[in-house]
Amino acid sequence: MKFVFERKVNYYETDKMGVVHHSNYIRYMEEARCSWLESIKMSFSLLEENNITIPVLGVNCTYKYHVTFGDTIVIRPYVKEYSGVRMTVGYEMTDKETGKVVLLGETKHCFTDKSLKPINLKKHNPEFSNKFQALLEE
Repeated sequence: MKFVFERKVNYYETDKMGVVHHSNYIRYMEEARCSWLESIKMSFSLLEENNITIPVLGVNCTYKYHVTFGDTIVIRPYVKEYSGVRMTVGYEMTDKETGKVVLLGETKHCFTDKSLKPINLKKHNPEFSNKFQALLEE
């Protein structure tokens, strides 16, 4: 089952032109990713309990259409690439009412221990690795 995250746009997230400021879309992706990981029983707190962090290495966004105060956006995160050491999460963001694509984006991550030393999740925690591998294959 594909995960879907919905979020209503707040007034303070808009700029002088009345549209959502571009920096907020990155926050929306983060909110969707956190909620998605919780939904598959791999919350950030559980990962950290198992000495795993997933820092962001890069963000790439293509803005397709704007949203404004009161609009509801739908975000669909998915695993685009997974190696055990690195992972790329893709995002499709749409306007719930119109169905228009608002943003296509991705975040690149690596897996580290709490001291930020890179780890191979396949060796460090095969159970979690198998979950990410399964998401890649969806």
